[in-house]
Parts: sequence; C-alpha cells; structure tokens
Amino acid sequence: MSPVRHSAHRAARTLARRGFTILETMMALVIIGVGVLAFVDAQAAFTASNNWSSRAATGMLLANEVRELTRRLPRHDPVTGLSLSGSGGAAVLVGWGREGGEVAIADLDDLDDFDGITFGDLGTFAGPIDAFGNIVPDLNVDGSVRTDAEGAVAPLLGWSQTVTVQKVSLYNYDTVLNNAATQAATAQMAGAAVGAFPLRVTVVVNFTEPSTGETSEVTRITWVVPVE
Repeated sequence: MSPVRHSAHRAARTLARRGFTILETMMALVIIGVGVLAFVDAQAAFTASNNWSSRAATGMLLANEVRELTRRLPRHDPVTGLSLSGSGGAAVLVGWGREGGEVAIADLDDLDDFDGITFGDLGTFAGPIDAFGNIVPDLNVDGSVRTDAEGAVAPLLGWSQTVTVQKVSLYNYDTVLNNAATQAATAQMAGAAVGAFPLRVTVVVNFTEPSTGETSEVTRITWVVPVE
C-alpha cells in the first residue's frame, strides 16, 4: 500500500472512532429536553383536566342530591301553609322559611324551608348532604371514612350546597315575584292566593380549595315546582 493511501486509510479510521462532537451532543440534549418538557406539559394538562372532570361530576352529584331530597316535599308547610296576616299594606307573610323548632335537616318538611340555606362549610347546616339528609363523608387515602377529633363523621372537605327558593309567575317562570304576592281575579284570569304560585328552586354547589381558600362555583341547577 502506498504511503498516501495508507495515511488516508488511517485518517478515515480516526474519524470513525472520534464519536460525537460537542455540537452534536448539544443538539441531542436539546432534542431530549424538548421531548421531556412536552411530556411534562402534557402530564400537567391531563392532571388539570382530570381534576376538573372529577370536580364537575362531584358538583353535579351533590346538586342532584338536594333535588332528590326535596322532590317529594310540598311547596309550603303541610300544616300551617302560606298566608298573609292582617290586611292591606300592613299584611305580614306567615309561613315562608323554617318554622319555629325546625333546627335539624330532618325538620325541613317543605320547599320554602330550604330558601337561603347552605349545607356545608360556614353554612346553616353541616354538609354537604345526600338525598336522605345525611352528611356526605370525607374519605381517607385508604378509603375509610374520616372522623373528627370527637369521633364524628367529617363532612366532604371543601364542598357546600346553597339553595334558593323563589316564587314565580303562573304564566312566566322567568318572572320572580315577591314572596307575599297574590293575584287578583280579572275577566281573563282567575285569582291566586299567596300560596298558589309555582316555586323555582336553584341549587349552587361551591368548592373551596383547601390550600388557597379560594371558593368557586362548580355546578348550578334550577327547576320549577308547579302548582298542583
């Protein structure tokens, strides 16, 4: 083999053994870094989406639990009903909201009892509650029911259900009336007593993030209970 060809052959073998250059190594690191960042970003997006879906499902479930709880209740108290005491401008509405002695969830026996009530943190009652009026419990990591220092069932952390009950027009459920409203009879329409109007019920489910204390609305459902 000639000296020239021998030198060229040695140079080729030297290049083959040289491996990656610094530039090639840096490019490889950049490519790997971009891939890792994309994976981390996708994982974060998946986690956020999964959290949102879980909260949305929980919120809808809690809202419908209140709906089921109230589904068979009369619009107004089955004993005292809803009435106006007095006459004219001095008439006072009697029977809207909780009656005397109704201090427990089991005492709420008509729809207007629920007006303005919140089941949950800092609410009127502990909660949230299920369709039987029981506290929805919080769970430990192992799936067992969490209890407080006194051994009582700890409610589902961060969740609350707020109920609003409104009297609405007989002919337009979007028109909210005063709770003491009545309807005088006319040639075209029959009269309606104070307790003879449909009720519109709204349940708002809120979640308070334990780590930040920030409260946000998760679910809102509304339905109308017509006059029977």
